[in-house]
Amino acid sequence: MKKRYLITAVILLSFVSLFVGASRITPADLLDWRSEETEIFLISRVPRLVAILLAGAGMSIAGLIMQQLSRNKFVSPTTAGTLDATKLGILVSMLIFTNATLLEKMAVSFTFALLGTFLFMQILDRIKFKDAIFIPLVGLMFGNILSSITTFFAFKANVIQNMSAWLQGDFSMIMKGRYELLYISVPVLIITYLYANRFTVAGMGEDFAKNLGLAYKSIVNIGLVLVALITTTVVLTVGLIPFLGLIIPNIVSIFKGDHLQKTLPHTALLGAVFLLICDILGRVIIFPYEISISLMVGVIGSAIFLFLLFRGKAYA
Repeated sequence: MKKRYLITAVILLSFVSLFVGASRITPADLLDWRSEETEIFLISRVPRLVAILLAGAGMSIAGLIMQQLSRNKFVSPTTAGTLDATKLGILVSMLIFTNATLLEKMAVSFTFALLGTFLFMQILDRIKFKDAIFIPLVGLMFGNILSSITTFFAFKANVIQNMSAWLQGDFSMIMKGRYELLYISVPVLIITYLYANRFTVAGMGEDFAKNLGLAYKSIVNIGLVLVALITTTVVLTVGLIPFLGLIIPNIVSIFKGDHLQKTLPHTALLGAVFLLICDILGRVIIFPYEISISLMVGVIGSAIFLFLLFRGKAYA
């Protein structure tokens, strides 16, 4: 898995993504900058592409950080309750802060995402039987508890339809002015790269990290903050995208190993490639209608997740 191949795939798929959709647009249409096609291209297609690239890279990196810190290949925002905690935070912001701005909703959701992820890590520390497959199952149960709480209060408040519409992962509504929150992922990715070696050492265990003079707890907390930030911005902008942070780091680690600084660019690029493929397929399968990105990634991602589970058991 060479970086130049991934970069080439991103460029080619990005070009395809820009010219696939219900409205027919060709490169020749863009020669007239006053045409309706050019307006659609700039207001809808380009923002959608940027959102796909940022969301794909961001969620993949979030999964990579969690797997490194938890020392478990099957831990990710999907299997650690982070997405479900974010969903609960969005509900709280809708019920308590009814007139909250997007940034205020993000602050509340980020707090819940961080607390949910931190709570899972605490549960992880207290589990004696740390089997590679058992840990993510505990995370899925933890996430289901949070999801059930969210569903219960959403039903009581009669906002369950609003919640479902808000959280359905979908790029079709991404337009200019509705995706810029995702740019927060850019400095987060830069910080992740700067702390990559520290995360790698922290992933070797608390005792080992402390013997090397690393402030283990501080590094773990920084990692959790970065994961919560990425997850919150993606969920608030696009909706839930399951399994992305789980399968991409695992695929990269098979070919590139576990050194985070070396695998970081490949993980970001492959995450963008995978999400581009899912989005393009979702747009062409029932053209001119679309299949939501959460459904496409959920179906393909769950199949790959099961394969990784069985593969992990076979090569344990």
